[in-house]
This record gives sequence, C-alpha cells and structure tokens, in this order.
Amino acid sequence: MDVATSLLNGTVRLSVLWTQEIYLHPDDTERVAQSLLRAAEHGRHIAEASKPEPDQTTSPSE
Repeated sequence: MDVATSLLNGTVRLSVLWTQEIYLHPDDTERVAQSLLRAAEHGRHIAEASKPEPDQTTSPSE
C-alpha cells in the first residue's frame, strides 16, 4: 500500500495495488483515516477475544 499527497491540489492517492489508485480530497482522506483506525481497533478487539484463555485447571508437574 502506498499513500501520497499531490503538491498541486492536496488530493491524497491511496494505492491499494499497483494497478489501482484512489484519489481523495483532504476531508475525505480524514474520514477514511478515521474509518481505518476504527476498523483497526475493532480488529484488535476481535483478535484479543479469539485468543484462547490460559488453562487454569492444570497444575505444574512436580
């Protein structure tokens, strides 16, 4: 992924793949950034919730 800002008009280019580009105005870019941050946080919560709990029923062998 690549992100670049045009020095001519301030639009932001978000390249997802080498052949696809998305051009956004600065306000739209901020909305996308906020959405990506929310998605990242949601993904972290999902990842944490799916981690197996440590097994508390077994005791170390002596």
